[in-house]
Amino acid sequence: MADTSKPLQVELVAADRLVWSGEARMVIARTTEGDVGILPGHAPMLSVIIEGVVDVQTAEGETWVAAVDAGFLSVADNRVSILSERAEMSHEIDLEKARQELERAKSSGENDDAAEEAVRRAEARVRAVERAS
Repeated sequence: MADTSKPLQVELVAADRLVWSGEARMVIARTTEGDVGILPGHAPMLSVIIEGVVDVQTAEGETWVAAVDAGFLSVADNRVSILSERAEMSHEIDLEKARQELERAKSSGENDDAAEEAVRRAEARVRAVERAS
């Protein structure tokens, strides 16, 4: 079992860059099984994440919020790695543009996997900014 007195070492990585890295006291992410909260000492796990929001509560008490696409979450020895095709911190997202993209995705009239994924991605971007506000 990992040491619960030490903070988590967290890395949020997109395909093209390191989005956020640092110490945290808690991470919340959405997996295919539902939302999962990770605290120091969490049991090792590997899970698939879905389009959604990741909350990171730092050791200093700040909260960082990111919108992520599908990917993977790995937890072992107080290290949390979140790997996603795309990830954006809430402060990098233009809320009005994200809302317009959500409306476009919803009104496209398409009912296939790509259209549903576009809606989930746009919803996650809007939720990330709203949650961080």
